[in-house]
Amino acid sequence: MDYSHAFTEDELPKVAEELLRYFPKNKIFLFHGNLGSGKTSLIKALCALMDVKDHVNSPTYGLVNVYESPTHGRIHHFDLYRLKSESEALDIGIEEYFDENAFCFVEWPELIVSLLPENYVDIQMRIVDNHRAIRAQQVFV
Repeated sequence: MDYSHAFTEDELPKVAEELLRYFPKNKIFLFHGNLGSGKTSLIKALCALMDVKDHVNSPTYGLVNVYESPTHGRIHHFDLYRLKSESEALDIGIEEYFDENAFCFVEWPELIVSLLPENYVDIQMRIVDNHRAIRAQQVFV
């Protein structure tokens, strides 16, 4: 299944809702896009929709933030931008996070290609004129 949409910042809650509705059985979402394309903003919108009360921000230096949702359980938010090697991801136990059956939102997943699980939602984001564009598809490896 594919999902495509052009949207403004104000429409982020609607996009988050549609992503969860289009991919109801998926818990691993990979976010691709240049700096400023809206990856973290969309993850914040997803977490808000999932009733996360924690402060949601990009875990750039710690690589992973963990949030709790009363309706969806544990949520792991990864920002791998500063990752120097896949072994750093292994050191933080990324495979165990993926196997936990918890939601995982991963920014910059192209840095850990060989560690990705077999089933995930691949999200491409980009800026087009005054809008952002998103394309999401379910991937089975």
